[in-house]
Amino acid sequence: MDIIFGKNKKEQLEPVRAKVTGRIPTWLQGTLLRNGPGMHTVGETRYNHWFDGLALLHSFTIRDGEVYYRSKYLRSDTYNANIEANRIVVSEFGTMAYPDPCKNIFSKAFSYLSHTIPDFTDNCLINIMKCGEDFYATTETNYMRKINPQTLETLEKVDYRKYVAVNLATAHPHYDAAGNVLNMGTSIMDKGKTKYVIFKIPATVPEDKKGKNPLKHTEVFCSITSRSLLSPSYYHSFGVTENYIVFLEQPFKLDILKMSTAYIRGVNWASCLAFHKEDKTYIHIIDQRTKKPLPTKFYTDAMVVFHHVNAYEEDGCLLFDVITYEDSSLYQLFYLANLNQDFEENSRLTSIPTLRRFAVPLNVDKNAEVGSNLIELASTTARALKEKDDQVYCQPELLYEGLELPRINYAHNGKRYRYVFAAEVQWSPIPTKILKYDVLTKSSLKWGQEHCWPAEPLFVPTPDAKDEDDGIILSAIVSTDPQKLPFLLILDAKSFTELARASIDVEMHLDLHGLFIPDTDWDARKQAPSQEEPDGAPDCCEAPQT
Repeated sequence: MDIIFGKNKKEQLEPVRAKVTGRIPTWLQGTLLRNGPGMHTVGETRYNHWFDGLALLHSFTIRDGEVYYRSKYLRSDTYNANIEANRIVVSEFGTMAYPDPCKNIFSKAFSYLSHTIPDFTDNCLINIMKCGEDFYATTETNYMRKINPQTLETLEKVDYRKYVAVNLATAHPHYDAAGNVLNMGTSIMDKGKTKYVIFKIPATVPEDKKGKNPLKHTEVFCSITSRSLLSPSYYHSFGVTENYIVFLEQPFKLDILKMSTAYIRGVNWASCLAFHKEDKTYIHIIDQRTKKPLPTKFYTDAMVVFHHVNAYEEDGCLLFDVITYEDSSLYQLFYLANLNQDFEENSRLTSIPTLRRFAVPLNVDKNAEVGSNLIELASTTARALKEKDDQVYCQPELLYEGLELPRINYAHNGKRYRYVFAAEVQWSPIPTKILKYDVLTKSSLKWGQEHCWPAEPLFVPTPDAKDEDDGIILSAIVSTDPQKLPFLLILDAKSFTELARASIDVEMHLDLHGLFIPDTDWDARKQAPSQEEPDGAPDCCEAPQT
């Protein structure tokens, strides 16, 4: 498995033409931009965890039936410091780095003790975010890096803390119809409180406002005080509907005191996360119109959620679909020691990721009987049971077992929808197939081939599409067979049949998340290239424009 895990991947700085078999739809014109860990060894030092690897951006430019591939490491401060020292000198979540013994270790240790919250990495390896006209590589710290999506060049470093008081932020923001960004982060021990802060970044800045950078006009939308000052919930994503925001305060918690002393104790920050199975998961519903949480205390059993799928409103209820785990063991499976020593034995899931649907009544009848079910929808078997003291216990409906990395047709985000496109995950955390799940009929379609590990499937709608699944699916496929080339898979989203594949003779890495940028977003053809390209390559070096 070292073919995939732990082996540093080479950059492909200049576009290379892929070998296309099949037929790519003529309307598909744009760039699939992806992000994920690509370097796990620096000099003689090695990261402990797969999620710690240095960010490697890669892109597939699709134009006139041809596909061109390129990749480049994110030139973060973290990357530059590590490469200059020829060793890992910046800590990641699963790997604590220590200074050179020849340097003043005591001053370094003191700097960690003097700050309750350490300065985090800018190794932005999780996702790509669009903000106004710009694109950013993102992670879960307070940092993100602006990038050029055509050349993959790393641009300025952005610290969220200059615009909103958060120490951590999700890499899974939401976008409204106008392109405004809605995201949330954790503000740790700010003015004596730890809060979950929901904030909004405008897509455009009015002419009468000073400064055209949308980040400078970030506004706090709402904040929720953590149930514990020193043990806030970990979360990876959240949900939105047309009128509400859904946040799960789960008993997967970060111990701030342990984190502040992790360096001195010689442990990584991941060891400061703990799942408390005896606790509850609290469901916060925030009204976007009043910018306040609903007063009813909704909760469910202890669980771990990384990915929200979608949420919507129906007949006075809010329904939301999430991928749930019964424990926090998933993170442990991605330690490189487990992935590379005995993959089948050490990387078996003890908790299968399960798609579950929750239903929350938006208006709770205070006179309802204790124990009564407040959900009367024919579309779900999920229940919400009235309890004493204005509490409601939410019991979910199980929809499907064994899927992760969910995506939808984003035009249906926050609205009633039907299809989930995801990676199938069974005995191991590594996907072996991609699937289309119909939440209405509870049926599924699948694509998979031997020795193929697919990345997150991304849906791109057909122009003027009428049906929710009218479009194509893009997924970057890595092969565990060294004799087989990696490729970009293009499926018909309706039938889930293969339309084309673009094979590339490169070292391609397993990625995490990304987005598709249509040519219309920057009218790429009208821009002159900023550098010479190989003969026959597309003009893929222009700066984005509206």
